[in-house]
Amino acid sequence: MQKSFHYFGTYCAAYLAGYSHEECLAIGYSAQLVDRCSRTFLKDVGGPQTAATTQLTSEMAKAKNDPFGIRDVTRIWASFHFLPHDLYADPGKGGKRYRNKFRMICGPNGSLLADTVRLAKGKSVQAAGIAMHVLADTWAHRYFAGTPSLVINNTNRFFVELVPDETGALVERPVKFRHNPTADDDYEKGLYTNSVFQVDEDAVMNLGHGRAGHLPDLSFARYRYVPAWGNYEEILKDNPSDFFSAFTQMVYALKFLHGEHDSFSTDTYDTEAVRSLKEDIMRILEARQHEDGACADWCALGQRLSGHSIPDFDLAAYRDEYEQAPKGEKSGTYLDFFFQAAMAQKAMVVDRVHASGNPLAGRSSGFDDAALGKEQDAFESTKGQQEGDRDG
Repeated sequence: MQKSFHYFGTYCAAYLAGYSHEECLAIGYSAQLVDRCSRTFLKDVGGPQTAATTQLTSEMAKAKNDPFGIRDVTRIWASFHFLPHDLYADPGKGGKRYRNKFRMICGPNGSLLADTVRLAKGKSVQAAGIAMHVLADTWAHRYFAGTPSLVINNTNRFFVELVPDETGALVERPVKFRHNPTADDDYEKGLYTNSVFQVDEDAVMNLGHGRAGHLPDLSFARYRYVPAWGNYEEILKDNPSDFFSAFTQMVYALKFLHGEHDSFSTDTYDTEAVRSLKEDIMRILEARQHEDGACADWCALGQRLSGHSIPDFDLAAYRDEYEQAPKGEKSGTYLDFFFQAAMAQKAMVVDRVHASGNPLAGRSSGFDDAALGKEQDAFESTKGQQEGDRDG
């Protein structure tokens, strides 16, 4: 998903769940910060590197496809953007290595989603925002995995978009992909940017929905395609419907975090709270417009709901507060709450993956920078020994 839904849309969901304007801003900010809290950002502000919730393109370009590198990438993307749906799923084919990757496929309403929402209960608004980002992405990123894998994440030539004609009826149109990351998608011509095909199973180009381009993140997109893991059976993805489900589930989850419900259950949606807004929300979701237009529409809806002005997302908004706090006294700052919640979410997911017998995310090791450094040193030492053995 994009800023329009993660920031402004989450603000709207939080307001419908009973939070104040200020709390809604904080929750929406954290939901969007998940897409911006890279190691580069953390280095700039002096935050813990293990709190990274995303990776920049420049960081991904340096990622290695050895076991340590794959674990590092998987920890971030599976924990925050491609939450596994079923860690014990049976693909009915393939060996252990394939099963491990198949079980990392993202989808809504899995047990890890319940763990994610419950983890945020009684915690900060930052924790609530992180949980809402993860929840929303289970709908947008379903059928893809947050670990590099050609046999899971690749697509083939059969990829068609369902677009409305002049009468409003949906008609099929072949999707045309290109590999120019600096070019904007052309919605009118059905021309989208995707990642370059890499035959290496573990190449980072084969992470997540890179091979499907930006289509999974576009709220208006409806498309049919054949996933690499799907036994040549096509999948129909209806983003407007899925994004609406994500929104109503966020309202329900946020009401639980706010104390209105005593328990959280998967596959539960607060459609009643948004009944009068459904037409407006679906209009926003189905509009074939670029991100600026979607942001403006969601922002207008949020301001209509609360009666307050909603500022645009500013990555530097809380930077001074954190940087100027004396060393050892950063707790209580907005960013420190976010960092602590991010590390807790990552540790929880990695521990659940490891407990299932899946090695792709490694172990949490408490997720402090020192422990992560020791793990990498140990891996490099083992790798060097193995290479020496081979040379001998």
